[in-house]
Amino acid sequence: MVLISPRAVSRGIVLCIRLFILFVVIREIRGSFIYPVFRLLKIRIIRRLLLRLLALIVLFHLYCLMVLVYLQSGPPLYTTVRIQRRIEASIRQEPFAPKHRFIPLNDISPHLRHAVIAAEDGRFYQHGGIDWREVEIVVRETMERPKNLRGASTITQQLVKNLFFTTHSNIVRKGFELTLAPLTEHILSKDRILELYLNVVEWGPDIYGIEAASQHYYSIPASALTRSQAARLAACLPAPLTRTPPQMDRYSREILSRMDARGW
Repeated sequence: MVLISPRAVSRGIVLCIRLFILFVVIREIRGSFIYPVFRLLKIRIIRRLLLRLLALIVLFHLYCLMVLVYLQSGPPLYTTVRIQRRIEASIRQEPFAPKHRFIPLNDISPHLRHAVIAAEDGRFYQHGGIDWREVEIVVRETMERPKNLRGASTITQQLVKNLFFTTHSNIVRKGFELTLAPLTEHILSKDRILELYLNVVEWGPDIYGIEAASQHYYSIPASALTRSQAARLAACLPAPLTRTPPQMDRYSREILSRMDARGW
């Protein structure tokens, strides 16, 4: 039988008391000093990160502003969508040979201009960059039929996407479009926005702008496009890498119907 001496018992009790006192002291220090310091440091780090993020957003908007001011009279030197396609081709180890020629709006068939507006943005000349009426309709339709999703992007938003973003849709890009589309409308005229859009938009693999598309699909200049040809080309815009004009019988008829309703 093991006997425990009274001295060992007393030492054990004293040790337990000291440990308890130490625990209480550490708890008080943590609550009164150390924890608030860590919390303050955490707040400062978060605040610093938010300020840097805000600075990046402001710098990006200033860059977009300078580009848009240049585009008042100059042709676009590049688009991020074209850069995206070049990178994708490089990853696939495929050649990238974009076909593109910038032409003024007056050299583009009125049928094509009307067809694109009828297909992509019926209220192009009425809104200020964001068609809030169309956004409301799309939200209501999405709530009623969640599986039948469709976009509400205006021609101005699509120009912003081509100039500054990629084809990948996400909430960050949409957030920037809400500020950059009205800015674009403030700096550029409606006709200039339409002219730029028709000259930079993707119309097929390695095909950019309406002149390249017209020459590729019909072997004629964009100024000579007929109503039917224009409607078929406009019908390809939602999915230019998978659609071709000869396939667009049904949708082109719908676009022609919209043009008829407007007297075009």
